[in-house]
Amino acid sequence: MITLVTGGARSGKSSFGESILENESEVLYIATSIPFDQEMKARVKKHRDHRPSHWHTLESYKDFQAEFEKISGKNIAYNGVIIDCITIMISNILLESLSDDGNDDYDLIEQKVIFEIDNLIKGLRSFNCKVVVVTNEVGSGIVPENKLSREFRDIAGRVNQRLAKEADEVYLVVSGIPVRIKGE
Repeated sequence: MITLVTGGARSGKSSFGESILENESEVLYIATSIPFDQEMKARVKKHRDHRPSHWHTLESYKDFQAEFEKISGKNIAYNGVIIDCITIMISNILLESLSDDGNDDYDLIEQKVIFEIDNLIKGLRSFNCKVVVVTNEVGSGIVPENKLSREFRDIAGRVNQRLAKEADEVYLVVSGIPVRIKGE
């Protein structure tokens, strides 16, 4: 069962997503962030310190098929998997795909993102357990001023639609309150 948790920045979506799996004994936490600076390192540490110490962590944002094959060789029967967060994953792929000359093919970049998302979904389903996917809702604000930001918003919006379609449940977290928008 896949549960998608979406919401704005600091809405409480990560905490809610983690709470769905808090009673599970074997949880894989897939962290997509690459902490480049001290501020981001502090954010990652705060997230790491907040979750249970017995949870296993995989730090990755792409090549999930290979990562999941390595995990399957460890013979751990996970009863929960959480990935936090899809929009950071998209940012990483987008930024590593940008050209030096500024002539970027955003359709090609989006295809790379969709390829990784489809492999992620396939891999998550193979765990045959509760799965929580955390993502940001980025389309509720103003139209961004620059092309890169608009392209990111558009790609993230289409990816979120794809994930919501695949998910069994979808929650929108607003001010720390989860609102079910799909599922029973």
